[in-house]
Amino acid sequence: MLRTLEIRDMLIIDRLEIAFQPGLNVLTGETGAGKSILLDSLGFVLGWRGRADLVRQGAEQGEVTAVFDLSPDHPAQAVLAEAGMPGAEELILRRVNTLDGRKTAYVNDRRASGEVLRALSDVLVELHGQQDDRGLLNPRGHRDMLDAFGALEAPREAVRVAWRALLAARKAVGETEAALEKVRAEEDFLRHSVKELDRLAPEPGEEATLDTRRRAMQGAERIRGDIARAFELMGEGALGEALRWLDGVADKAEGALDEPIAALNRAMIELSEAQSGVERALEGMRFDTFDLEAAEERLFAIRGLARKHGVAPDDLALHADTLRGRLAALDAGDADLGKQRAAVKAAETAYDAAAGRLSAARRQAAVALDRSVMAELAPLKMERAVFATEIAEAEAGPEGRDAVQFTVATNPGAPAGALNKIASGGELSRFLLALKVCLTGINSGLTMIFDEIDRGVGGATADAVGRRLEQLAQGGQVLVVTHSPQVAARGAHHWRVAKDVSGGVTLSRVVPVAEAGRVDEIARMLAGDTITDAARAAARALLEG
Repeated sequence: MLRTLEIRDMLIIDRLEIAFQPGLNVLTGETGAGKSILLDSLGFVLGWRGRADLVRQGAEQGEVTAVFDLSPDHPAQAVLAEAGMPGAEELILRRVNTLDGRKTAYVNDRRASGEVLRALSDVLVELHGQQDDRGLLNPRGHRDMLDAFGALEAPREAVRVAWRALLAARKAVGETEAALEKVRAEEDFLRHSVKELDRLAPEPGEEATLDTRRRAMQGAERIRGDIARAFELMGEGALGEALRWLDGVADKAEGALDEPIAALNRAMIELSEAQSGVERALEGMRFDTFDLEAAEERLFAIRGLARKHGVAPDDLALHADTLRGRLAALDAGDADLGKQRAAVKAAETAYDAAAGRLSAARRQAAVALDRSVMAELAPLKMERAVFATEIAEAEAGPEGRDAVQFTVATNPGAPAGALNKIASGGELSRFLLALKVCLTGINSGLTMIFDEIDRGVGGATADAVGRRLEQLAQGGQVLVVTHSPQVAARGAHHWRVAKDVSGGVTLSRVVPVAEAGRVDEIARMLAGDTITDAARAAARALLEG
């Protein structure tokens, strides 16, 4: 509920504070007194796009503050949370406009953007007028209004769930098709590569082993001949022959040869051990030249494949497994794709069923809404008009596949059309009011503002308009800018907007009209500048009625 509107230095208002109340609040006054300025100022603080030259002449800046009371479950609480602001029972919106056009906004003393203000505006205030484009005249909102009227949230949510499932199924098919297309583009390469890797069958660590073996064989090939020649020279030869000669004369040398002979024996033992070692070395260096060629060929093949696939030689086996997996995915892809396409068809069937149920519920709700609106049009002196909710097939989406539009025909037999294209100003206002009465309660927590919605009607019709505005205000808050005494008389709270000229400066002011003053104000609306006793009597009759 809008509790307070404070305006400073805006257009022809220097300072003004209005304390609005629950129920029906009416604002009256002469044309040009400044009633539209109040709405412009309220729209400014709510972030609506409007006129730029709002600052009062002679002032450096203009400022508007609006205070709203919020219940704990008011939709504005969610907007605050999304904007990173704490919830509150009192919402204070303040916006400043400087002469150079800069605008600064605050929400509960925190800087806020125009987007945040407009998001709050959508759940705080609803404006209706003869050129209404923020409310009932906008066809984009007709489907939501019909769903709210018919309490169709459950079937609508079922459609949303089915739509999300359908999108997920289609996305899965698209991803699988893209993956398969990519794999198929390299299928020949994959199959050739896997065959090549399987034929070679490299193992982790094999490249290092082959390299070591190859270098060993290459080294052995270079030195084995020298080692073999040395082995030949290590036979008994002269050393053995010398020992035999010494052994033959040792008994005649009286012990002089004992020690040399012992040394030679030891040397012969060492020589024998050396021969055995060299022989073992020669045996270890024995290899077939074909082994060297085979090792080199396999080593080069492993290294070549590693370069070809851009991996380390030790990772070739793992890479082969990866390529086999991609081939397996390709081979199994068609089966998976078939299952996923079947899932899409099932999701489409589920969505069609849910959307069909929602469409049927909407058509049933449309009949009830049309009947309800027609019942409201009769007291508004439009019993010959026809209101119809048209439902046409639209592109499928999360809200179903229905396009909804409210249409009217002002006379029997006349073609039906959109509200704002068929109805005249006075007719349009009554259509809007009838619709709003039928949709009461849908936008809970909203302050509804009607800007001269009673223009072009009078007498019993204006009285019917006033009574329906009064009905709308029950349990909520309605602000009405009106020139109709019948409407003004239904107000629970009354303000008069007047314009004063002092010292060449024109200022607008708004004063509450007490019960005693309401007779004269309504009489003025009836009779003009000269208030007669008859006008006062008529005003009293309206107030008592």
